[in-house]
Amino acid sequence: MKISTLGLASILSSCLLATPMAQANSFDSAVSEAKTELDKAKAVNYEWRDSRKMLKKAEKLNKEGKTDKAIKLVNTAKEQGQLAVAQAELQSGVKGPH
Repeated sequence: MKISTLGLASILSSCLLATPMAQANSFDSAVSEAKTELDKAKAVNYEWRDSRKMLKKAEKLNKEGKTDKAIKLVNTAKEQGQLAVAQAELQSGVKGPH
């Protein structure tokens, strides 16, 4: 009986911990992808002002356990990085300051 109770406890604990651990991995990879896109935007001198601030806010939300909201914010920052690079490409032929 002791072995089956231990086995059941082991299974339950792994199930309960699987979701937060998966979210943590998902959050970390999302942040990494967003930083890559923002670095690309910075490299072409078109990084948008608030994108990195979003990442900082997302880190705070994630620490508070609001991982779903944090990932949405990270994805918005990533999208802003991609849009900034597209903006740089579209405006590369325009004369004047940018």
